[in-house]
Amino acid sequence: MQAASGTKGGSSGSPVIDWQGRAIALNAGSKSSSASAFFLPLQRVVRALSFLQKSIDSCTDKPKAVHIPRGTLQMTFLHKGFDEIRRLGLRSETEQVVRHASPPGETGMLVVDSVVPNGPADKHLEPGDVLIRVNGTVLTQFLDLENLIDDGVGQIVELEIERGGQPITVSVSVQDLHSITPDHFLEVSGAVIHPLSYQQARNFRFPCGLAYVADPGYMLFRAGVPRHAIIKKVANEDISCLADLISVLSKLSSGARVPLEYMSHTDRHRKKSVLVTIDRHEWYAPPQLYTRNDSSGLWDVKPAIEPAAVLPSVGNNGLPMCQNTTLCHHDTEPIHEVDVRGVTDTVATTEASSGDSSQNDFGSEAKKQRVEDDSSDGTVANGSLYGSELRSDDAMATDNLVLRDYESATALSANASLAERAIEPALVMFEVHVPPSCSLDGVHSQHFFGTGIIIYHSSNMGLAVVDKNTVAISASDVMLSFAAFPVEIPGEVVFLHPVHNYALIAYNPSAMGPASASVIRAAELLPEPALQRGDSVYLVGLSRNLQATSRKSIVTNPCAALNIGSADSPRYRATNMEVIELDTDFGSSFSGALTDEKGRIRAIWGSFSTQVKYSSTSSEDHQFVRGIPIYAISQVLEKIITGGNGPSLLINGVKRPMPLVRILEVELYPTLLSKARSFGLSDEWIQILVKKDPVRRQVLRVKGCLAGSKAENLLEQGDMVLAVNKMPVTCFNDIEAACRTLDSGSHSDENLNLTILRQGQEMELVVGTDKRDGNGTTRTINWCGCVVQDPNPAVRALGFLPEEGHGVYVTRWCHGSPAHRYGLYALQWIVEVNGKKTPDLNAFADATKELEHGQFVRLRTVHLNGKPRVLSLKQDLHYWPTWELMFDPETALWRRNILKALK
Repeated sequence: MQAASGTKGGSSGSPVIDWQGRAIALNAGSKSSSASAFFLPLQRVVRALSFLQKSIDSCTDKPKAVHIPRGTLQMTFLHKGFDEIRRLGLRSETEQVVRHASPPGETGMLVVDSVVPNGPADKHLEPGDVLIRVNGTVLTQFLDLENLIDDGVGQIVELEIERGGQPITVSVSVQDLHSITPDHFLEVSGAVIHPLSYQQARNFRFPCGLAYVADPGYMLFRAGVPRHAIIKKVANEDISCLADLISVLSKLSSGARVPLEYMSHTDRHRKKSVLVTIDRHEWYAPPQLYTRNDSSGLWDVKPAIEPAAVLPSVGNNGLPMCQNTTLCHHDTEPIHEVDVRGVTDTVATTEASSGDSSQNDFGSEAKKQRVEDDSSDGTVANGSLYGSELRSDDAMATDNLVLRDYESATALSANASLAERAIEPALVMFEVHVPPSCSLDGVHSQHFFGTGIIIYHSSNMGLAVVDKNTVAISASDVMLSFAAFPVEIPGEVVFLHPVHNYALIAYNPSAMGPASASVIRAAELLPEPALQRGDSVYLVGLSRNLQATSRKSIVTNPCAALNIGSADSPRYRATNMEVIELDTDFGSSFSGALTDEKGRIRAIWGSFSTQVKYSSTSSEDHQFVRGIPIYAISQVLEKIITGGNGPSLLINGVKRPMPLVRILEVELYPTLLSKARSFGLSDEWIQILVKKDPVRRQVLRVKGCLAGSKAENLLEQGDMVLAVNKMPVTCFNDIEAACRTLDSGSHSDENLNLTILRQGQEMELVVGTDKRDGNGTTRTINWCGCVVQDPNPAVRALGFLPEEGHGVYVTRWCHGSPAHRYGLYALQWIVEVNGKKTPDLNAFADATKELEHGQFVRLRTVHLNGKPRVLSLKQDLHYWPTWELMFDPETALWRRNILKALK
């Protein structure tokens, strides 16, 4: 029914009443472009209500689930007028019979519109068939047909139709609609997979019961499997139903990489193959099977795979950690870049071009890519990550043949510069995925890629450096593809510099095979002398098809100070850094290295992230590339190789002491001496600073102190830092050198003696320094769907922490969770739980362990802007148990621990 009522959204399901107050229909929807509303008649509602009433009347104790019979032929009809049906071939005598048997005013008949493959009506009915009779009764209305089918579940109905004017009688079995309605689903790595329902099978024209991806989650998202995909094969085994998929998953090890074949309703005539990586870290709970419980109204959960059936984890070399068995090799199609803006189903596929690659080199799109719905059809690559160290002569010969062919192919680039040929063995392409379950530290995307440089390579450890706009946090899955040898292997984040924009990634050289030993090597670093204005450098990087590309350029500014503002959601931003600028614009996403003419690394050409704010409510993420001097990297590299002064970290099975970095947690910015004079800087100090640094001619000023640092409450915004330990300072490197001096000295002094100028007065201050590791955030707790962590440095850089406690910072929240429902959003601290203070994560974990399922919790929060708030929240442990994710340095794995759940 249609009416000119103009109802609004949210009123669906509300009753439509007549002037006497009687319900005559249900509000179903409206048309936004006009004042039109659509109502559903009540006949089907009354039928369902009668079953419910009978069940309640006959039940003496607790009401049980009521079964309301629903039948289906897995087909759809359309009601068409007699004029159109005559054009479909309806005979005139049949029309007369139908008109005579139908109610007065009947205007048409039912015509078959679609038939679901493998359904009861498949092979019997076709689109265009005109329905005449069902079980001998003329039917022209949907309601009569639905009543007959619902009352005939499990029976055979006889349909009389006309097809092109020819009368046909067919017998079709009425199927129970509940039997093909999914009552269970599999949750694996955040993905939701269930049998294909009748409704979606009708829309996509696939058979019911296939393994249907309702949500790709993380593992399938990472591989490029889109929403609404139908999984056909996993690990070369056919998948016809959800049980087949669970059986295959039970045979796979953590970290294994296997091919997956799927179909999409948007491209149903071609199957697509991708490479799926089984989570090695415990980003998500083990695969779980949810089953609908009609008695309780809940979805009961149980492990989809018995714990005894879970195979051991696969290490970085592709082998299980407790055995040396060889997994099979598979030929699969690799995932190329797919750019999806937002959360819609729009797909843009990028493939490597065999022609002019200049656009791929310097004209590429945004660095951050979200893979949401589809993958591109790429070339076939051999997934040789699973080769055993015990290799046969045939395998060695094959490797040597591949190496010779690859060397021959790469040797064709005769026009390559000397720097390009020298650095190519050290170039590596990073592809980084961040699990949504642990999107920490304000990370702004799930998918990053960029070029890195191998700076250390031995038989048992390799280290590569890349900017932190590519590897933003340690809770990431990193894959490395090498320019000099066709192999892709996983890497692990081992060091995130707390200040400088670079990360160190470790990989296992043994996973690459012996054939790679002669072609992959570390780059030669040249930290001294520092680059000067006018120096010639070569910018060398990788294109999207892993081809080394170089351009010659001139240094225009070797010490440009960065000034990057805070983002709406605080995330890492480069501070207290001087970068290198060139005379040529190579685009905003091409990264690599700056070398001299011999290919020695002078700096890495890294990507920086920033947020451009157009108004108080409008902003956009941007990026730019600059040179990062190599001396900052070589200092940390030396400590990792020789042994640092911090806690040990397991790297490729060997525990290595990692370095600690001493820093002054103060954000500084340079001011020209000409302007500093106006703020009261004396001529004497100006002469001293000019003599110290005649190039920069600047003084450092305090922009702010990190909240909770030892410098807080000592230094103030606008202070000029003139000297450290009586030595004049003019750049950030002077401050870092003074901090390093504290570690190299024999005494244990952790303080710096600063000479500052504050409001025209020269002062001496003793300011403490802080030691920071390179692990980043290593612990998070998920409670009621909100993700809490210690505040990251970007949050502390805003200069505010709640006095009540600042260790429980909400960095993310999940849709549909209690946190979402009750408004516990990000960018705030939880300082009290039911009156108990929560100054840190341990106190928060203890407080939440005492809460029971269904209990209302009183929370006190403090927003990032300092505004306090009190709210209540109902805990749901059935669907949202409390768990924590922690990095274990003993195993170099992220471990998931359940803190509170229903028993």
